[in-house]
Amino acid sequence: MTAANCVHYWRSPIVPGADLLKATYRQHSFSAHWHDTYTVSVIEAGAERYDYRGSRHVADAGCVPVLNPGEVHTGSPAVEGGWRYRVFYLPTEFVQHLADDLCACPQPMPWFRDDILRDPDLTRRMSLAHRLLEECDDPMGAEHVLLDAVTTLLTRHAGQRPSIKHLPKDRERVATMKARLSAELAEPLTLGELAMEVGLSTFHAARMFSRETGLAPHAWRNQYRLHFALQQLRQGLAATDVASASGFADLSHFTRHFKKSFGVTPGRWR
Repeated sequence: MTAANCVHYWRSPIVPGADLLKATYRQHSFSAHWHDTYTVSVIEAGAERYDYRGSRHVADAGCVPVLNPGEVHTGSPAVEGGWRYRVFYLPTEFVQHLADDLCACPQPMPWFRDDILRDPDLTRRMSLAHRLLEECDDPMGAEHVLLDAVTTLLTRHAGQRPSIKHLPKDRERVATMKARLSAELAEPLTLGELAMEVGLSTFHAARMFSRETGLAPHAWRNQYRLHFALQQLRQGLAATDVASASGFADLSHFTRHFKKSFGVTPGRWR
């Protein structure tokens, strides 16, 4: 980090092997280099200039540049003040596995065109996923939003777009997932673990659950936690203790969800 640049790298257990970056570069130029991952950026402010596959590109605020694994590229400010962005370095195995899951059969390696993606809805989804992976106070929620963002990227913009396999309704499987979600609310639970309960891929388990209930699995679990918390608050327990017993990351996480659902803080409600 310098006065001109601000850089933060981290990793998340939700995506093993992936690197995540949030950075502002005002006076930095990258020499020609490559990554062995899919590099998916969200430009938040300013603009970046880069050479890629024989052409020069300028990515400005709101767009999503995608670089394929192993492709040489550069990077430098395209405007005074440089650029601010968020970047996913997604392992090829992660993206390939998700493409296979979408179709329920092996797929060619996903590949993306050279042009910069200008898709405001995709930008919103990718940005939200990156922020939730950074905050990580609701791991299942972050996992679901990331899954949504990357599948949107694949189905809209991959060179050979995967065709999503349709699964019929299955109330028994949904009931099994509800039972797992409502048991031991303080226990960490991933979408992958939930999907294993019903013998489906992570994508199809989450999609089936959302279609049947109207809520993503993490959102349904948080609603269940809130109704459990109401019982605890009625018994006079302190909000901090209720937050822990209900499985929320901390009091602020509990308060934020409680206020969204009931319009007041837990203390005010009691």
